Amino acid sequence: MPAISSMNSIQPSPVNVMEQSGALLQYDLSIVVVSYNTLEMTRECLASVVDNRAGLTVEVVVVDNNSEDGSAAMIKKVFPDILLIENPENRGFASANNQGFALCGGKYILLLNSDTVVLDGVLRASVDYLQHNSRAGAMGCQVLNPDRTIQHTCSGYPTLVRLLIMTLALDRIPGLSFLDRYLMRAWRRDDEREVEVVSGCYLMVRRELLETVGSFDERFFFFAEETDWCRRIREAGWKVVFSPVGRIIHHGGGSVKKLNYRRDVLLTAATVRLHRKYGGLFAGMFAYMILMFFNLTRAGAWSIFALVHPPSQPRARHFIKVVGAYRACWPA
Repeated sequence: MPAISSMNSIQPSPVNVMEQSGALLQYDLSIVVVSYNTLEMTRECLASVVDNRAGLTVEVVVVDNNSEDGSAAMIKKVFPDILLIENPENRGFASANNQGFALCGGKYILLLNSDTVVLDGVLRASVDYLQHNSRAGAMGCQVLNPDRTIQHTCSGYPTLVRLLIMTLALDRIPGLSFLDRYLMRAWRRDDEREVEVVSGCYLMVRRELLETVGSFDERFFFFAEETDWCRRIREAGWKVVFSPVGRIIHHGGGSVKKLNYRRDVLLTAATVRLHRKYGGLFAGMFAYMILMFFNLTRAGAWSIFALVHPPSQPRARHFIKVVGAYRACWPA
């Protein structure tokens, strides 16, 4: 069983539950952070949340997936008022978030990656956006790389046709922007629009979605869980929206940097599982073959290029390792 620790009853603070006339008030916002071996980034993330609440009543739930870097001990020491769940094993991103959801008491719930930094008044602006846009069930904000350039979060749904277009690099042909419906590279993320998928690094939803749509599908251990969730949110009649109401910094890959090529193996397996879930065995097999072709062609192309440009050897080895492990891309 996971250990749950908190010192809320001993050291109340503005981020904790507020009481009035003995009645427990609901938070404006609940934030769920899943931590896995990202000690320093988790510290920076939580500090940025505390510093940027902008008058909101906020609760923070951290679910630690058995980190080995002292993350849990740091949270207890530096942020004693934050509710911490300590899992005895790595339960994956979807399952850990669901644990956090079960404890949330906010009107709105934010999924926030541990490798992010909240900037300015984005929390308040996001809550205000959902309050004034009743058909928006989920929303994302503008995400920056550490160097403050725009990070291309949000995407289209990875249909089989879009995966094939990406594999053949047709979406990179100048003048054919209508083919760039999956990764949407040409979009500068500087205007509001309805999207199909919002990245899980910053994904704010209405609480009622947990009652009508349900939480994450825990068959997605890592990757594609937000893609599946956003699809179910849209199918339930809600809008999924990107709005540049504020910004965060996303370091990217905080919990998966050590995975190297295994990151792509997990991502591929999750995409195949997504197609098996909604399209059956044939769709899953088709997605598996498309992505196998993607990795085979990249392994071959980068290997040839590395012969004349040695700095490309690490990228060639990366795709060769993905191909070597590709059997694991068919989900159990």
